Order: sequence, then C-alpha cells, then structure tokens
Amino acid sequence: MCGITGWVDFSRDLTTERPIVAAMTRTLGNRGPDDSGTWVREHVAFGHTRTSVIDLANGNQPMVVEDGTGVLASITYSGEVYNFAQLREELRRAGHAFRTHSDTEVILHAYLEWGENCARHFVGMFAFAIWDQRRETLLLARDRMGVKPLFYAPVPGGVVFGSEPKSLLANPLVRPVVDRDGLCELLSTAKAPGRAVFRDMRELRPGHIAVLDRRGLRERAYWTLRATRHTDDLPTTIQTVRDMLNDIVRGELVSDVPLCTTLSGGLDSSTITAFAAGMLNELNGPPLRTVTTTFDGYSENFRPDDTRGAPDVPFAAQVARAYATDHAEIVLRTADLADGATRVRTVRAQDMPTPYGDMDASLYHTFRQVRRDSTVALVGEGADEIFGGYVWMHQPEFVESGTFPWVAREVLHDGSRTAGLGRDLFDRGILENIDMTGHYAEIHEEARALAPHQEGEDAREYLMRDVCFQHMTYWLPMLLDRNDRLGMASGLEVRVPFCDHRLVEYLYNVPWSMKSFDGREKSILRSAVADRLPRDVLWRPKSPWPVTQDPTYTRALQSALSGLLADADSPVLKLIDADSARNAAGDTSAEASSWHSRMNIELVLQLDLWLRDYEVELVL
Repeated sequence: MCGITGWVDFSRDLTTERPIVAAMTRTLGNRGPDDSGTWVREHVAFGHTRTSVIDLANGNQPMVVEDGTGVLASITYSGEVYNFAQLREELRRAGHAFRTHSDTEVILHAYLEWGENCARHFVGMFAFAIWDQRRETLLLARDRMGVKPLFYAPVPGGVVFGSEPKSLLANPLVRPVVDRDGLCELLSTAKAPGRAVFRDMRELRPGHIAVLDRRGLRERAYWTLRATRHTDDLPTTIQTVRDMLNDIVRGELVSDVPLCTTLSGGLDSSTITAFAAGMLNELNGPPLRTVTTTFDGYSENFRPDDTRGAPDVPFAAQVARAYATDHAEIVLRTADLADGATRVRTVRAQDMPTPYGDMDASLYHTFRQVRRDSTVALVGEGADEIFGGYVWMHQPEFVESGTFPWVAREVLHDGSRTAGLGRDLFDRGILENIDMTGHYAEIHEEARALAPHQEGEDAREYLMRDVCFQHMTYWLPMLLDRNDRLGMASGLEVRVPFCDHRLVEYLYNVPWSMKSFDGREKSILRSAVADRLPRDVLWRPKSPWPVTQDPTYTRALQSALSGLLADADSPVLKLIDADSARNAAGDTSAEASSWHSRMNIELVLQLDLWLRDYEVELVL
C-alpha cells in the first residue's frame, strides 16, 4: 500500500517545479514509510511513497517501461492487484517481457496491451496514474468499490491529483476553500460519489477512469453494478458464497510481509479469520496472527447500549481458540484516546473532522499497534452492506422513510438528536443555511436514479434493492475511507475481502427474500459458515466498533470544549451556538457520557482544529 500524487500541466515546464512535487510527495510519507521517489518530465510530475508488500527489492516507484526509443509510459500506483500473477502470464504469452515480480509492472504492461480498458482486467483494490509518453496522455483509475482513494483538481493547463487531499493542497494552485456543498459533504453520513469536501477537488468515482490530454479531462465508468436474474436456488447460493469467499481470502493472503486479521468476534471478521486460519493451518505454516481491540476495564464494567450488547473479547477468544491463532488483545487507555495529539493525527489522517472521535482514535491506535508486527491486515468491512447486516435494513420505519435508512435512524431512533449526528451544538442559522435535509433529499434521489433493477420485481424487492445499492455506494465508502486513512497513517495495508467485486456482483442480484430467508440479518453468510464458527459467535447479533464507556473520557472532552469556548480566536465559534456548547461542557448527566451525546463535542473540537490547521476558507 502506498501514496501517489502528481501534476500534469501542458502550459508549463514542470522540471522547474521539483520542490513543489517533492512537497506534495512528502505529505504522503505515512502511506509509504519504506521508500519514496519522484519522476519529472516537461509536462508531467509523479510522486510516490511506498509500503513494501510484494517484491520488496524491485517494486520501487514511480516505475517506467522503455523500449529502444526511450520511455513509453510511467506509473505511480497504490493498492494490490490480486490476479497479477495470472495477468503476467497472459501478457508474457502476448510478447511482454518483465524485469520484476511486482504487480506494478503488470499494470504498466496491461496498459500497453489494453490501453484505457486495462482496469477491467484487474481484481483488487487500486488507484493509479499512468502517463503515456507517446500520446502525452494521463490515465487515472480507481478500483470498482473505491477501496483506495484518489482525488483530483483541474487546474489551468492540466490537473493535480493524489491519494489524499493534503497532497493536492501542497500545490499552491489548489486552495483549501470549503463552500456550502463541501460543508454538507463533511457533515453528511451519506457519501455522495465523486464529491469532495474542498470546493475545487473531486474524488474519482469508484469503477471510473479519468483521461487527460490536450483536449481536456474526461471521466467515465469502466464498471457498474448490473441487475440480472438470480437463477440459483438457496443451497446453491449458499455454497457459491462459501466457494467465492474461500477463493477470495486465498488470493488476499498473498504477501511478502507479515499479515494478520482484525478479529472482533462478530460474524464478519470471524468468517475472514476462519477461512484465513484454516488455509494457513492446512499448509502447516505459522499460525495466523489475530488482534482484538478493547479498553482498559471495558469488559469488567461493560454496560449494553442501543447497538452493543456485549464486549468483543470473549467472542474473539472463542474463534482464536478454535483455530489456534497467534492471538493478541490490544488494550487501549482512556488517556491515549483523549490525548489532543491523537485528535490532531486522526484529523490530519482523514483531512477532515468527523463526529466519531474515540472510534477514530481507537482505530488509529489499533492500526498503529498492529503495524508493529504486521504490514497487512484483513478486515471484515463490507459484509453488512452486501449480505444485509444492519438492524435498520430490517425495520420498516427506516427503509420506508423516503431517505437513507441510516439517516432516518439518526432522527427517529433518538429524538434528542434533532439536528443530526454530531450537529446539536451548531448554530441553528448555520444549519438552516446549509440545509442538510435538502442535501439528503437531493443525493437520495440521485441514488435511487442510479440503482439498477431487475424486470418484474415486486414492490418489496424493488425497495430493498434500492436500500442495498445505497448502502454499497453511499454508506460503505465512508467506512472504507476511514479504514484506509487511519491504517495508512501508520503504513498499514488494510484488505477487505468482502469488497471483492465478483462477490458484490453476485450478492447484489440475490433476492432480499433469500438474503433474509430465516428472518435474521445476513442469513446467507451465516449459513455459509455454520460449520466453521463457534455457535455463540455464529448467532451473535451485529455489534459495531466499540466505544469507550469511561466517564473520564467525557470529562476530558468537556474540559477541552471549555478551553475552546474561552479562546476568542477559536474559528469554530462562528459556526456553533455558544449557549448550547456551554451547557454541553457542564452537563453531568449520565446521558452526557453516551456516545451519541459525545459526538456533538467531538465534532466541534475536530472542526476547530481542522479550520486552524488547514487554514480553511469557508464560503457559505
């Protein structure tokens, strides 16, 4: 896993702009601690930072391919193409010669063979840029599910691009301006494909390419979900899913560096662990490393909340024992979560504030500790979206609400959060101006128009296919971005087997009645692994990433908020209601320590930090 950045400008000589290219590349240093490099020609400049995973000695980038006349093409690439070995053999038969064993070189030769259509041949997670020296053309490409990020900003004469917005902002042609649409995107829990928080940027859509030449920049899809009739019966569907997961996990275990799985003891991560550990055990190799995150005193003092019924540790331990994994518990301290330096790191990692404070902090610290022993981690993200795992997907008041079900739940589930997730301390005039209700209505209609459907669907199947599509394309990207950014902040490659596009395509067309055939969430997945998991784990209800329940964490947040309110220069003051914020800072009720209420303070603290650190210009 790596960081990529670049600049193409047909109106200037970029060989005179090497310091700017170097600065853009340095911003991505955490994404690639093992190596970095730049490649600059008159109208093109690439930067790359590398986390070495495959072909450690020879995969350095930017990489070029040459013939007797000079450079044919150059690439800067982040990700993993899991079928690169098969493609290399296919390309060899077509006459291509290789000098490394890296997937990077395979992508370059695939471009020379298939041109702009090369991305259709790749199975994996990737974002890359290829400069065709012969045609003076830039190709940007992103994987089908958007696991790897890629942002770009059109500029006079060309384009600036990078894995993260910070690399674009290191170029003086791109300014940190945020308008109303950008603030809506920041506050939204539905991530609109292609939109970015900063006004002058776009995020390349999943499954899309962008091509730049002297005529301009054009973006188009090379892959979309399609609705086709599902002809397999239930037993065949279950077996197909089992076989697909087996093949997918096997492919994602390929690595020249140590790897592990993050194991929460839930159905999703336990499934990945069962397949991975089973394969490694069959090979009589070293046991799979597994890690579980908890907090100091969490299990002993656990209190169930609206979404978490039990701590993860006992369930994870059952799976670890069943497969004899090399298991470790990462125990986080409240002081680490509340540390202001951690808040700075998570905001900078994500280039934006979020209301998920201690969840971001704990994931950041988890990945940081995982990286000490492993360079690659397989996670269970994506299963809920494709198998129908969220509670609200099974509750009519949310799926029939006329908006995204999770957005409806923000308001209907808890009437005290009338402003929306994390927004209760905002000034009401600001909220009316940005109009999140109108924003959600707009992008929900966009999502409904994009969702492919099968002919002859009844009303229920039509609705639930909409709901599944929305979760895959407007909810899941937020989770994938969070994993990528907080993992890459420590140079950890996070792999997501459930996001393999072949599995996604298959399950998208499985009828909802089959996905929930036994009246439970994730019926098909549970049936596919019924003989592989301990019974308690198999039937454990959905439980999201844990949050600390230590009241001293809340008091630390309140203290930080009081300090912010006392600073007349705090840039966030013009966006919040001071009286509401003062009340939140002094609230000693039990409700104040709930993770829902804490989100309001978390967002204000992060927003203030971001406005200062990024010197954001708000244009509302």
